[in-house]
Amino acid sequence: MFKALESRNFKIFFYGQSISVIGTWLQKTAVSWMVYSITNSVFLLGLVMFFSMIPSLFLSPLAGSFLKKYDRHRTMIVLQFMAMFQAGLMALVFYTKTYNIELIMALSLFQGIINSFDMICRQTMMVEIVDNKDNLANAVALNTSLSNFARIAGPALAGIILHRFGADVCFIGNFLSYLPVLCSLFLMRLTYQPKLNHKIEILNDFIEGLDYVKKEADMGKMLLLLVCSSLFVTSFITLLPVFAKDIFSGNAQTFSWFESSAGIGSLLSAIYLTNLKQGTDVTKITLAATLLLGSSMILLSFAPNLLVALVCTTLCGLGMMAQTSSINIYIQLKSASHMRSRSISYFIMAYQGMLPIGSLLIGILSHNIGTRLTVTLQGILCIVAAIVFLIFKNKTKEEEVTPIVHHPEKMPSK
Repeated sequence: MFKALESRNFKIFFYGQSISVIGTWLQKTAVSWMVYSITNSVFLLGLVMFFSMIPSLFLSPLAGSFLKKYDRHRTMIVLQFMAMFQAGLMALVFYTKTYNIELIMALSLFQGIINSFDMICRQTMMVEIVDNKDNLANAVALNTSLSNFARIAGPALAGIILHRFGADVCFIGNFLSYLPVLCSLFLMRLTYQPKLNHKIEILNDFIEGLDYVKKEADMGKMLLLLVCSSLFVTSFITLLPVFAKDIFSGNAQTFSWFESSAGIGSLLSAIYLTNLKQGTDVTKITLAATLLLGSSMILLSFAPNLLVALVCTTLCGLGMMAQTSSINIYIQLKSASHMRSRSISYFIMAYQGMLPIGSLLIGILSHNIGTRLTVTLQGILCIVAAIVFLIFKNKTKEEEVTPIVHHPEKMPSK
């Protein structure tokens, strides 16, 4: 289960970021709760989420090309310092009680720009810090497990801090959490990758990457499924403050329970993927996870009480993370080494890039037709997407196994 930790560099980075990711969830939870508490607007909540993630849609191709040229380790250090600076500014805003929604949106946009490069850099650097490439899938799953543990611990801790001390303590905690990950990056021993001489050609790299994805049929289908899921389905996470505050008449602690429930489900899926055996058909896991996500969301929309809603949210988290992580593992394992950064940039575009648009659409839809009906429609759409994915996957498989029949030419009669 922990085979990837045999690699020294990965082990140092893993332990270093274990505190940082908890800090990240402290800030995420605090931002969502404070924005909804200040504005009482689902639309503005979705808009803040939109600004925090939309840069991934436009900057991921640039990040993929940029990271192909520059040393990823040094780039990661610079990105962590920038993220720490953004966390410090956010802490200052809430410490001085400057509740300006436009300023919060601007800082969320700044965070989104940093994350556009950080996520791709983090994923592509994985190959360099794992010594045994057979342990790469295990490293990806361990990294996901850590993120999901943070998703449980972070919101739970944020709920206590928000209730007892205030939002500014959450943001200060996130600011300080960058120190361990920076220390780990400085302790890592990696061979310096010299700057390549070729120019960054975003358009050409983007087109070349698309051609590659088209040739890799299953990869293309999985990315399209992820686009659909991110755009219309997984953005239901944006509505969790509404479930906590309005539907079940709760407070910040209640909201943290919802976030932690989703995190528990995500952690369970990550543990399963950590023990994934070589040769397992990852596409089957993707399909099962998508069906689970859709059905769980429908159940959540009809939840009669808080306990049932939390159980359904746990199942949603399990399905959502199993779907996303299985696609990520597939891309990491199947991508050619010279195309990995671009393949991952498409993954980030399909996942993080589409989520903000989805959050905005879901915010508008929920405002007009209600939260429960919105989540019901999202669940139905998720199941339909899984069925369409299965049909096209089977169609491709049939085309691959259909033998080509050669009709021998008739010999001319003498």
